[in-house]
Amino acid sequence: MARAPRTRRPPPGTLARTRARTRTPYPRSYPISGAPLNDQAKRRPRKPGKPYRRPQKDPVRILAFEALRAVDERDAYANLVLPPLLRKARERDEGFDARDAALATELVYGTLRRQGTYDAIVAACIDRPLREVDPPVLDVLNLGVHQLLGTRIPTHAAVSASVELARVVLGDGRAKFVNAVLRKVAGDDLDGWLEKVAPPYDDDPEDHLAVVHSHPRWVVSALWDSLGGGRGGIEDLLEADNERPEVTLVARPGRSTADELLDTLGEDSAVPGRWSPYAVRLAEGGEPGRIDAVRLGRAGVQDEGSQLVALALANAPVDGPDTKWLDGCAGPGGKAALLAGLAAERGAVLLASEKQPHRAGLVGQALAGNPGPYQVIAADGTRPPWRPGTFDRVLMDVPCTGLGALRRRPEARWRRRPEDLEGFAPLQRSLLHNALESVRVGGVVGYATCSPHLAETRAVVDDVLKQRGGAELLDARPLLPGVPGLGEGPDVQLWPHVHGTDAMYLAVMRRVN
Repeated sequence: MARAPRTRRPPPGTLARTRARTRTPYPRSYPISGAPLNDQAKRRPRKPGKPYRRPQKDPVRILAFEALRAVDERDAYANLVLPPLLRKARERDEGFDARDAALATELVYGTLRRQGTYDAIVAACIDRPLREVDPPVLDVLNLGVHQLLGTRIPTHAAVSASVELARVVLGDGRAKFVNAVLRKVAGDDLDGWLEKVAPPYDDDPEDHLAVVHSHPRWVVSALWDSLGGGRGGIEDLLEADNERPEVTLVARPGRSTADELLDTLGEDSAVPGRWSPYAVRLAEGGEPGRIDAVRLGRAGVQDEGSQLVALALANAPVDGPDTKWLDGCAGPGGKAALLAGLAAERGAVLLASEKQPHRAGLVGQALAGNPGPYQVIAADGTRPPWRPGTFDRVLMDVPCTGLGALRRRPEARWRRRPEDLEGFAPLQRSLLHNALESVRVGGVVGYATCSPHLAETRAVVDDVLKQRGGAELLDARPLLPGVPGLGEGPDVQLWPHVHGTDAMYLAVMRRVN
């Protein structure tokens, strides 16, 4: 029985169209040389005087197209797909240099971030519903639109390069369609197109913001509720989500320091972090994989918001002994590695627990070389194998929708659905409940999410504290000295447009009975 085609999730705003996800011969049937192996690529009889011209392969744009197809067809994440594709490109082609890698990265991430806006523009340039355009064709179109409207690539170069890409991966017939659409797009700039395709703000504020800033409408609504305030704040947040995030390193305590990293990298390549004493920000284009301290595990790649969550838990006052720490959702190991180093400096031991065995393996790799004792186990935090009241400090960074990291995973905004919240809610409450059971009286628990959605943050904390009792909220703001804009407390919400971090949430509780 043939498998029914899968449907792609709709873009934001009023553009409630769906891309029909169809399996195409690309990339497995796409040849390294010669014409593509699909029906529309078969050579047609040529007109007299017009010799056949073989399409010119552009390794940068072919790589970007491959990455977008993997994101769409396999639900892959660009940050996982792109590095191996870039590595293979360097191995295959000696001429593929750092500038090519930077352009490919910009094409992939820029197209994914602006997908909703570009879908709306393409829809205005065609005479059929967007859902009737094959996904590979739409990916080529959006790559072209991004070059036209989102980069400094000259118009003629953006159109011709996109048409050549279409000839290689789609065939001559559909390349003509790509050419016709992109020539229409090239007739105006981004601001001009937004005037045409976005509804007026006064008529529908959320739909306007969804199209202009390329977020699903429900995400705009949820972020606005969490942020509060007027138009300025939400627009700043949505714009920050569409900016390329900095690469931030963490110097792991006992293995390196921020000053050592800065001395090694030099002032032209790195600067200190804004808030964390362990943070170092790389200059644009810096590749952390080539840094010795990162390769050897003495430092890691970690957003400064994640560092602040771990530091806040470590700074929280506890009553009584302070020798046993727990990271209850430790994968893939960034916060656990920072906590393990901090624990070792105080003579404490960290237990890092992760439900998925393969992620527990990543935690073990991150903690390897820690100067003090630690243990990594594969265990379910909702059914913990340890006894109640075992730990002095517990961090529970729970699974969530990831709406706070849309800068780094732009495709997540198109995959998530409001109903996903219902799936996470019971798990988040169970993990927090068991975290409070796992800590001793007088000990502290940090509840963290990489999402600012109220249903994943304050609603969870309020519900668990009301149902379980026996714990009090601490003011988390003094635990992050020097960090501004932390609100009225007692919990803390970080923001990309305010703090330059992922939108991490933190609530700190002390068990009282």
